[in-house]
Amino acid sequence: MKVLVAMSGGVDSSVAAARAVEAGHEVVGVHLALSRHRATLREGSRGCCTVEDAMDARRVADRLGIPFYVWDFSERFASTVVQDFVDEYAAGRTPNPCLRCNEEIKFAALLDRALALGFDAVATGHYASVLDGPDGPELHRAAAGPKDQSYVLGVLTAAQLGHAMFPLGADASKEAVRAEALARGFVTAAKPDSYDICFIPDGDTRGYLADRIGLTAGEIVDAEGAVLGRHDGAEAFTVGQRRGLDIRVPAADGRPRFVLEVRPTNGQVVVGSREALRVDGLAGARWSALGPAALLAEATEVQVRAHARSVACRVRLDSGEVVVELDEPIEGVAPGQSAVLYAGTRVLGQVTVDRTFSAARV
Repeated sequence: MKVLVAMSGGVDSSVAAARAVEAGHEVVGVHLALSRHRATLREGSRGCCTVEDAMDARRVADRLGIPFYVWDFSERFASTVVQDFVDEYAAGRTPNPCLRCNEEIKFAALLDRALALGFDAVATGHYASVLDGPDGPELHRAAAGPKDQSYVLGVLTAAQLGHAMFPLGADASKEAVRAEALARGFVTAAKPDSYDICFIPDGDTRGYLADRIGLTAGEIVDAEGAVLGRHDGAEAFTVGQRRGLDIRVPAADGRPRFVLEVRPTNGQVVVGSREALRVDGLAGARWSALGPAALLAEATEVQVRAHARSVACRVRLDSGEVVVELDEPIEGVAPGQSAVLYAGTRVLGQVTVDRTFSAARV
């Protein structure tokens, strides 16, 4: 099989490429240039997709003896992933750019080009598994529970999954992958993971948004509308946030308060107790399924963040909207987040949260 491996310059994609070669596939490595103004060097675990990363990926490809290319997807990345990030924050929502990148770049733009060039599949270093099911390939959690990345792949379609390979899905730990990279002599063996948004390598999301959309100063209020303080930018807050709140009026019970809602239209940030963050359900009209839409109703669990635990649930489709009712409350679910639906270890699809509901607020 002819396989295109997306090589980020990290240890995971390096080992994924090596395993694809050992499996007997005809392998070509490609590094995605996602910015026209990339930094030359990484700073610890901040950022990715730098020139240094491209050089590391090339060194690994040379060691494997496979062809290697750098493909420029910077315009597509800027117009889809980055612009979506900015637009969502401007609307008071909290996006997940890693999901959007998988949706718009790695398994859309990259896969489309790969198929057009005669490749059979795109392989990445994600920790997830593709298993054969009775109705075709299924996406499942990885064996390495703490490193499982099936959540950020929840946006894939069934057609895309049919051309996806995840060679690390059966690994029990990240340490084992690093040990294999070291044994193979890869320069990426001890390279730190990247934890930050790749296009904001300094981690200053507030400053990034201020430069692009400006920030709306306004009031910090409680659920009854009483003014508790002021802030200098509603758009940079997210539901569940505690730090950065300049509240001049202490709570009656002396306990900390958290962001419950962001209202960029009037600049208000609504705060309240931690208990007020709890929701019993969520719903959204933007969803995708790894198969027929009816498959989503078979979900038994939902996960709302990349490394959050999943929660038992019931799902129904109602007038084009996916409605998820939770068996136990969860905290701090923000509009714009993706809720990925599972049946056991299998990923069934995802819904972008438009609204949440709670019996305690009725």
